[in-house]
Amino acid sequence: MEEIRFKFGKNWKNFNRVVNDERILEAKNSLCDFLGIQDLNRKSFLDIGSGSGLFSLTARNLGASVHSFDYDIESVNCTEALKNRYFPDTTLWKIEQGSILDPNYLKTLGQFDICYAWGVLHHTGSLWQAIYNTHLLVKKEGLLFIGIYNDQGFISKIWKFIKKAYCHNKISRMILICLFFSIFFMTGLIVDICKLQNPIIRYKAHKKYRGMSLIHDWYDWLGGYPYEPADPKEIISFFEKLNYKLLNFKATEHGFGNNQFLFQKLGT
Repeated sequence: MEEIRFKFGKNWKNFNRVVNDERILEAKNSLCDFLGIQDLNRKSFLDIGSGSGLFSLTARNLGASVHSFDYDIESVNCTEALKNRYFPDTTLWKIEQGSILDPNYLKTLGQFDICYAWGVLHHTGSLWQAIYNTHLLVKKEGLLFIGIYNDQGFISKIWKFIKKAYCHNKISRMILICLFFSIFFMTGLIVDICKLQNPIIRYKAHKKYRGMSLIHDWYDWLGGYPYEPADPKEIISFFEKLNYKLLNFKATEHGFGNNQFLFQKLGT
């Protein structure tokens, strides 16, 4: 029986069609702001679940040597497409297919100055194992930047059911797209009307959020299965026990989005 899983790579392929200099700049700004840095010269950067490849590209633009991998082969192809578009001849950007849950693959990677896993580990089907495995890839004194879906208790259980239904078959997928895209659109429209704001601005301005696209984020949110959120206190406690220091934290503004964490590894 085929595994029930959202086709992340297909969504990233569509997103990459709108990647431009403006989105790349916003991605750079978001990464630099959260890391508290201006460049990544002489740093090694591991992009776990590279997706579109946008943040691998950002790290390479900032001077890092980059290693990207993703479980989804279409996502790997998306990352390779961005590399070929912007850094076709570099030897400082390696791209592979691999899984954060595969111990044999992880042994081939070594450790990195910065490990980046934004919106990835909660889609593996084994969140805490994925988090632990990620920790093994961080150098001593290195940084770990992760984004993990916020656990809303019963609401998260409902979303898990919806996401699994979305990925189950084409009929349920089309029904849920029609239903929830209408809800997302109308909710935003009502808010914009109340604020006396042009509704188009909402879609154009979303690129300022990590260079992303609102419509593609809707697809990612609605279909993103496997789905395993976590309470931020659990995440912080988990890493403190592994001898990490929390350097930065940003809670999701909407309850159901990603909490962002920046940890520094103090031990081996």
